[in-house]
Amino acid sequence: MKRAIGWGVWCGGVLTALTLVVAITSAPASAQVKPGDFITPDNAYKVKDLLPPGAYMRVQHGMSIKVEPTERIDWPQPYTEATEKYSSQTRLTPDHRSLIGYVAGQPFPIIDANDPQAAQKVIWNEVFRPISTDDYDLRWFDCDSEYWGRNRPFFEIVDIEIGHYAGYNEVGRTEVEPLPIDPDFNVTGRLYEALLYPVLSPATSRGNGILKFRYADPRHDDDSWTWEPGTRRLRRLSYTLSDSATGAQSYDPNHYFGWSGKPEDYDFKFLGEKTMLAAIDVHHGVDVRCPTDGGASHCPDPWQLRRLYMLEAKARPGRYASPLYSREIIYIDSEADFPMFVDLYDRNGELMNSYVSWMNYADRARPDSRIAIYPFKREFGVGSSTVNVQSGFATVCYHPSMNAPSAESWFINMGAVDREWFTPEAMARAAEGGHGISGD
Repeated sequence: MKRAIGWGVWCGGVLTALTLVVAITSAPASAQVKPGDFITPDNAYKVKDLLPPGAYMRVQHGMSIKVEPTERIDWPQPYTEATEKYSSQTRLTPDHRSLIGYVAGQPFPIIDANDPQAAQKVIWNEVFRPISTDDYDLRWFDCDSEYWGRNRPFFEIVDIEIGHYAGYNEVGRTEVEPLPIDPDFNVTGRLYEALLYPVLSPATSRGNGILKFRYADPRHDDDSWTWEPGTRRLRRLSYTLSDSATGAQSYDPNHYFGWSGKPEDYDFKFLGEKTMLAAIDVHHGVDVRCPTDGGASHCPDPWQLRRLYMLEAKARPGRYASPLYSREIIYIDSEADFPMFVDLYDRNGELMNSYVSWMNYADRARPDSRIAIYPFKREFGVGSSTVNVQSGFATVCYHPSMNAPSAESWFINMGAVDREWFTPEAMARAAEGGHGISGD
């Protein structure tokens, strides 16, 4: 395949032997905590060197951490097999920004700290990560907003409930036909489609929705549309202004699930690999509201010492990637290829927003799930939180909602959605009909 495209740590079978651990270590810091430790603001000093600045501030403001033993996070077998089959033919374009020859699996299973292009390879591994290679549908997506504070009572400012958070990948498919590339890619050039619709609450926004298309062409910015049921109009969102809005419902498409920017729009710097704490497996499918920080995070949850890649991302001159931020520090788990933290700095260089992921590693999204069950463990994103550390305003998301009416929430690589979901007509029907594309 000749298109310059991009998406995915080498694990399982013969691939394990090829993993290369890069140079930065933090053994003295990690020795300060051990499995069974319970971290609160009173002993937060123990984890200062094991957390990004934003996450450390969360602990100071009331978030607690239960330290548990580190476990290995294996890839789904189809993803491992695709990596073995296709990775040798994948390479960066001459400008080191896009991919050539990518088909499926992880593009770059060996990361060398001395490689001048290490940062670009890590970010493309994150794009084509193993968590969902074909399609996904999260039902009953819920986010509430509040202010953080140590032992602050929970006071909800706004609650946003959405029927579906879903995506369909046209490239890199490993489990559901068509494999490994949807023929539509040769027509549209789209790497994937994503949606967030319909809004179920608050009532003033009921029926709203968003569509997003990502293209392989590095010069083609994302296309995004929103449906406004009050006026029954489809409105195209300006990419240049997409994350310059503020407020509880601002649209920031480059930071869904931590980081989802278009790699060609950024300059990346590899800062190294470090042992840090992260919530990679919280052992439950519906995350909890933290009772000791105003509800600004999920706690108490188990965290593990993990090896994380650290990247600095800066928007390229002339690219409208992230106008609010001067730089971003992205912390990516080296086995899951998923951003566990993102610290975002304002135009004055001060830390502005702290993003944190909470993950679960299991063969089903919830212990009581009876439909979406897999023959292997996989990662599920069960919670996330973004806090403006300058104001204390937090938006905490539950994947799924604590009040979800069904145990069947996450459908990953099951064909639960297809390309027909990602049209303005489908978004309008969901707005009129209820929870989903057919009123489900």
